[in-house]
Formats: sequence, C-alpha cells, structure tokens
Amino acid sequence: MSRELTPQEIAERSLIKTYRKSLWNPFVAAVKRYELVSPGDHIAVCISGGKDSMVLAKLMQELQRHTEQPFSLTFLGMDPGYNMENRALMESNAALLGIPVEVFESDIFDVTTKVEKNPCYLCARMRRGWLYAKAQELGCNKVALGHHLDDAVETFYMNLWREGRIGCFSPVTQLDRRGLTLIRPMLLATEHEVRCAVKEEDFPIVKSRCPADGVTVREQTKDFVRERCRTDHAFRQKTLHALQESGIDGWRPVHTGRTSNPSPKEGMHHADAEL
Repeated sequence: MSRELTPQEIAERSLIKTYRKSLWNPFVAAVKRYELVSPGDHIAVCISGGKDSMVLAKLMQELQRHTEQPFSLTFLGMDPGYNMENRALMESNAALLGIPVEVFESDIFDVTTKVEKNPCYLCARMRRGWLYAKAQELGCNKVALGHHLDDAVETFYMNLWREGRIGCFSPVTQLDRRGLTLIRPMLLATEHEVRCAVKEEDFPIVKSRCPADGVTVREQTKDFVRERCRTDHAFRQKTLHALQESGIDGWRPVHTGRTSNPSPKEGMHHADAEL
C-alpha cells in the first residue's frame, strides 16, 4: 500500500507535473528570459500567506532544488498587525508546505487605519520599505515578489486610465540606493492558473485581511479585464505582447531563445519553457 502524500509533497509534485505547462513552464521562461536568477544570489522571497506568495515560494524552492546554478533563499513574512490567530495560521500553513518562513513585526496596520486619504498607497509603500530593509539586514541582494500576468495587465490599464501614461512595473527593478534588485518570476503565469492550483490541490493559504479588499480601483480593473477576456480570450496575451514589443519599463526579453519540452532537472540557464 502506498503511503499518503504530505501537503508539502503534494504541492511540490503538482507544480512540476500537474501544473507543469500552466505554472512551471511560464515561471522558468520568465527566469530565463529576464535573467532573474544568477549563481550566488541570495534571494528574499516575500510571504504574505496568500495564494500568490505561497505558490511563488514553492516554485522558487523547486528551481533551487533542480538547478545546477547554486543560489540561496530566505523566506520573509511580515506581520503588519495581524491578530494572533491570523499570524499563527500563516506560520502553520508555511510549515505544512515546507516553507521555513521568518516572520517579523511592523506597525503598518496601526498607522494606515488612521489615514483617510490613500490608505492603500501608504500601506503598500510601508510594506515595501519594511521588507526591503529586512532583506538588506539579512544580506539579500534580490527580493522576489509574487506578481503574475494579471497584476501586470491591470497595472498597465490603471496607469493608462488614471494617469494618462503608458507604463507598468518591470520584470526586474534595480533599487540602487538600497543595493537590491526586485524580480517577479511569476510574471508570465495567469492568476487563474495560480488559483486553480491552490484550489484543486487544497494548498493551505490565508485569505486577505485587508479591510479594503474587493472595493479598490484594482478590483474595478480586474472586472474590466475579466469582461474583455470573455469576448477575447487572447486579451491578456495581447497586452503582454504589446508590453514586450514596446520594451517599456524593461519588458523586452533579455533572452528569447527557446527549447522544447523543458525539464525541471535542467540547469536554469539551459532550461526554457513553453508559453
């Protein structure tokens, strides 16, 4: 009789096999095409406990396990002011998935709940500041964020509508004053595929505790993107193509060579992925 797999084993097997085409391949493609990981890197992977960061953490662990190019990982979880139950849930979920998260505290919720104008902007800015400072303290040279393709598409249209400019965050961002590089390895995977993996494999996650969740401008933009995708299934990919062809904000791929049928056992500089 075969033994029952642990949640960690289920997650690791499913990302490489079940979701190879939809998650692993786009992840490896982004790592290679934008040269996100180099030998000797010490990468801080930011953990919120939500679906995106937990999937990113497991993908980074698999990349580290299968590549011949050595790099180190530190998993950072920030407590912005959770109650004890929520923090315990994040830590226990990470333990179930074999993610050795290091949690540190901040006073972000205390500060932002007292602000009436643009609390989301202030919260995001403070989160980044705390995370970058902690990553520096631990000697990391890169910070990995869990943004996916939908985040990029939504940001593109939000910038267009709200600010009248064409732009988006970058696959790679250099923070020269801090000596850090931000990387977004899941940028070619869709939110739908991340959500499917989490739901179908029953990944333990923490739902958003933000009081503004579901009522932000980004949520309105999500609705627009979903509606467009109902009538044009290639809408996200067309936006991605426009970003890459224009080359704005560093979106033009550094490396565009492709191979077929990539293997997780290949070195990261020799593996590519199908889109």
